[in-house]
Amino acid sequence: MNFIGATADDARDIMVQGESGILAICPTAERPRYLKSERRLVWPNGAQSLIFTADEPERLRGKQSMKLWAEEIAAWRYEEAWHQAMMGLRLGDSPQAVVTTTPRPIKIVRDLVADKRNHVTRGTTYDNRGNLAPGFFSYVIKRYEGTRLGRQELNAELLDDVPGALWKRGAIDQTRVNRHPPLVRIVVAIDPAASSTIDADETGIVAAGIGRDGHGYVLEDRSLQGTPAEWARAAVAAYTSLQADRIVGEVNNGGEMVGFTIQTIDSTVSYKAVHASRGKATRAEPISALYERGLVHHVGSFPQLEDQMCTWLPGEDSPDRMDALVWALTELMLGGEQGSRTRRTA
Repeated sequence: MNFIGATADDARDIMVQGESGILAICPTAERPRYLKSERRLVWPNGAQSLIFTADEPERLRGKQSMKLWAEEIAAWRYEEAWHQAMMGLRLGDSPQAVVTTTPRPIKIVRDLVADKRNHVTRGTTYDNRGNLAPGFFSYVIKRYEGTRLGRQELNAELLDDVPGALWKRGAIDQTRVNRHPPLVRIVVAIDPAASSTIDADETGIVAAGIGRDGHGYVLEDRSLQGTPAEWARAAVAAYTSLQADRIVGEVNNGGEMVGFTIQTIDSTVSYKAVHASRGKATRAEPISALYERGLVHHVGSFPQLEDQMCTWLPGEDSPDRMDALVWALTELMLGGEQGSRTRRTA
């Protein structure tokens, strides 16, 4: 059996070394040796399991197996990883795959559930209550029970699109790409949380670019819950790794603090403050229209960002990842310095 995690860290920390991972659940006489540097498990009977990340679909090409465990497939960035894995599932009399995942209503999950050859089982957070800390369980139930997110995360329901939402999953899937063309301009957008307490919202950090074709390409979602220094470092890291042209930050909540914190981390960053003078729906609708026209592409999958986009209704408080996306695409495609490169200055 080969193993595929959403990321290399997930494969190691959850599938192999986690509390419910292979090393923890196998009896001593059946426990495999974990060769971390080789990304491999060697079982007492001589069988071997290769360990992969869905972030590197090409590494799965040509790798054969009799069995396969795909963990949290709804969080995989590239659906191509699943297709490559299926190409290699061809050994033995009865090749089989086990897929464990949160039931996000994305295309790959819907296709697996709809395929009559597959056997679907569901487990809820309530079923797992005996294995959870009482404080954690009560906190999760109190916060999410009765909400749409709670139905998905707690009750394992596969939900349809939300009527009235500005984005539909099918439209995002239709324009999704695995690679982007040469980009004319790249920005990293920040929607800062109002505080950094344990109950604070996330800070949205989304990077996007615009190609010579005039289309927008969503490149990364580095959103997190943390202090101003933590989210500023994450934004600057994205700016540096992508060789971005600018960071844009909403200043309604953070004021001058946003730019000051960014410049404290790296004084060479080109930064622009943006102010929300219009309502969230008014700002989001033109970006939604760009998606409907097929002008925006997600480079891979961004499950948490897409959950927010496809469940938010105008009039509700908008989530931070979605807000950061709107700021990034607004800067690139609706009146920003489209087609030019911005010089980096302190």
